[in-house]
Amino acid sequence: MMKIEKNSFNKYVEENVFTTIEEYKLINENEKIMIGVSGGKDSILTLHMIHNYRKKMDLNFNIEAVCIDEGIAGYREEGIKTARKNCEKLDIPLTVYSFKKEWNYSLDEIHNLYKSTCMPCGVYRRYLLNKISDEHECDKIATGHNMDDEIQSFLMTFARNDQNKFPKFGPKLSKIHENMVPRIKPLWRLPEKDVGIWCVVNNIPIHDEECPYSVTSLRSDVKSLLNRLEEKQKGTKNNIFKSFMKTFTLKQEKVKLNSCEICGQPTAKSPCKACEMTKEISELITHQQF
Repeated sequence: MMKIEKNSFNKYVEENVFTTIEEYKLINENEKIMIGVSGGKDSILTLHMIHNYRKKMDLNFNIEAVCIDEGIAGYREEGIKTARKNCEKLDIPLTVYSFKKEWNYSLDEIHNLYKSTCMPCGVYRRYLLNKISDEHECDKIATGHNMDDEIQSFLMTFARNDQNKFPKFGPKLSKIHENMVPRIKPLWRLPEKDVGIWCVVNNIPIHDEECPYSVTSLRSDVKSLLNRLEEKQKGTKNNIFKSFMKTFTLKQEKVKLNSCEICGQPTAKSPCKACEMTKEISELITHQQF
């Protein structure tokens, strides 16, 4: 196993993340940044890097964190504990909000209603991340998407020919609705393996278990494929990343968003996907009971 020199590795990670933040102007003075924290390695590194960036650059901006509790028994509880532990260490306020509180059912209770459990989970998580961030009057939502995640999302979108999503790639999204909080991705150029190494060499507590429902997702298949290709030909992931950075430089169009007629959240089409899904789930649950 290759020996890692802690100080030089930490310097490399910080330079990678700080350069992305500065080059793309992800964070400005006097902003309030909400960090989506699951307890996993990516979100925990994002939490620490944004905290370190504020401290080392002597900048004035506020940081909060939110953890979405989907309601996955034996899994999410540990992630919440880890999120709390890291937030308390860095003195960052944490809000925990659940599917159960918002919709009166957990992911476990609806997991068999769809072919892939990741589909309703993704819709609901994105909805709550924006809702909580908007209610807290945050300027940005920082997520833990790393370089591998971005490559996977790109290939999934490419495979589905979902051309509307190509402009959404990149480390920063524009504000396109007064209640839509823009996303930023400080780890955008950092490989996933380096995220894991950073947590290990710095002895940072993380929740290192795979979500039990992740095997149902297309992302899981794409991730496995990319890892096999990388094992056979080192540098494959980085080449793909560089390729789509140069090829798909589509501008984020100013899409006209409306407000959902049911919940009031921003949406291109009313009702929003979350409310549409909630109605569908209610009907499916009622059908199962008879």
